[in-house]
Amino acid sequence: PMGDYSEMKKNGSMDRIFFTTSLRSGATRNTWILFIQYACCFGVELVMNNASVLYFNARFGLDTDQAATMGFIYGSMNIFARALGGLYSDKLNIKMGMRGRLWLQSILLVSEGILIIVFALCNTLPGAVVTMCMFSLFTQSSEGAIYGVVPYVSKLYTGSVAGFVGSGGNVGSVVYGLGFRSLSYRNAFLMMGSIVIASSFLSIFIDIPCHAGMLWGEDNNAVIQARERYLRRRQMQHIAATVNSDPGHGGSDDNSEPGNDAVEGVTEPRECDTAPGPTSGEGVDVTVSLDSHQIPTDNEVPLSSA
Repeated sequence: PMGDYSEMKKNGSMDRIFFTTSLRSGATRNTWILFIQYACCFGVELVMNNASVLYFNARFGLDTDQAATMGFIYGSMNIFARALGGLYSDKLNIKMGMRGRLWLQSILLVSEGILIIVFALCNTLPGAVVTMCMFSLFTQSSEGAIYGVVPYVSKLYTGSVAGFVGSGGNVGSVVYGLGFRSLSYRNAFLMMGSIVIASSFLSIFIDIPCHAGMLWGEDNNAVIQARERYLRRRQMQHIAATVNSDPGHGGSDDNSEPGNDAVEGVTEPRECDTAPGPTSGEGVDVTVSLDSHQIPTDNEVPLSSA
C-alpha cells in the first residue's frame, strides 16, 4: 500500500535494511538473555515431548501406549498455558509496566525449575503425573511471558529479535538432549531444573530503554502517561456500557447515539488525551526505535504484546 518498495529504496524514500545489519542490530544483550531463558522453557518442552515417554516407561514400568498417553498429557497443556503467560504479562504491564512483565517471567521460570526437580524425585506414578502437569503449565506459561517482552527490545528489528529468541528453544533442546544421553534420568532432570532456576535471575540484567528494569529504574513519563490514558479510556468505556445496559436509563434526545449520554462526574477525554488500548490479535507499539536506541513518542504506547 505504500508503493513499490524497490523504487522507493532506489530514490531514497525508504531505508535499505540489510540482512547483516538486521542480525547485528537485533543481537543485543537483552536478546541474548531472552534467548537463554527461552531455551529454558521451550527447550524443556521439546525434550519432554520425548523424554517423558521414555521416563515413564523406564521408571514406572508403563508400556509404550500408557507412557505415550503421559507424554500427550504434558503436550496438551500447551493448548491454553502459553496464552495464559501472555495474558497475565499484559495485565501486569498495565499495572506495573515492564517491571511486572520481568517479575512474572522470572517467577514462572523459578517455579518451573523447582517442579522439574520435584518431578525427578517423585516415587509414585500419581505424584509424578500431577507434578508433570504443574511444571508443564509453568513451562509453557513462561514461553508466553517471554514473548510478551520481545516486541519491546527493538521496534525496527523486531523480526530479528523474535527469530533469535525463538531459536533459543531449539538450542536448549539439544543441550538437554545431550544431558539425557549422558546422565541417568534423575540426574538429567536435576541438571535441567537447576539450569532453569539459574536462568530466571538473568531478568535482573534486562534493560529496555524508557522502561523500568526488574529491580531498578523508572518508566519514562510518556510511558506512564500513556498507561494512564488507556486506563481512563477503559474506565469510560465501562461506564458507558453500564449506562447503556441499564433498562431504566433513557436518553434525553431521541437522536442521540448510544453510548454518548453524559455521565455525571465523568468528563469525556479529548482526542489528544486518549491512546488506543490493546485489541484482539493486535499489539500496540511501545517506542520508536532508531537502531539500538529507542525514543518514546506520545501516541505510540506499549500496552499489549498479544
